[in-house]
Amino acid sequence: MSNVESALPTRFVAVARRGDTAAQDQREANVLRLAAIVVRSQFPRESESLMAVSEQYFAVHPIERLTPGEALRIRWVIGLPRLRDMLIRGLLVE
Repeated sequence: MSNVESALPTRFVAVARRGDTAAQDQREANVLRLAAIVVRSQFPRESESLMAVSEQYFAVHPIERLTPGEALRIRWVIGLPRLRDMLIRGLLVE
């Protein structure tokens, strides 16, 4: 697991729970968007927070939004199931 990936659960759970932060960069905004998609069915409120922070970033930087496939292709996350599992574990513990 990379350093970026290992920091995801803690950072994204904080964003999902509080939603009072901003995405730090293009990578984080795109991965927040992916996170919102993969947890939507089990954690709809948290998904909304993740998506809102992502959208806030893209409102200022619209050309930096990638499709989910593009974000996966450049390996910002290993895979959607792994991202989902990490985030769900983090959300259940918090």
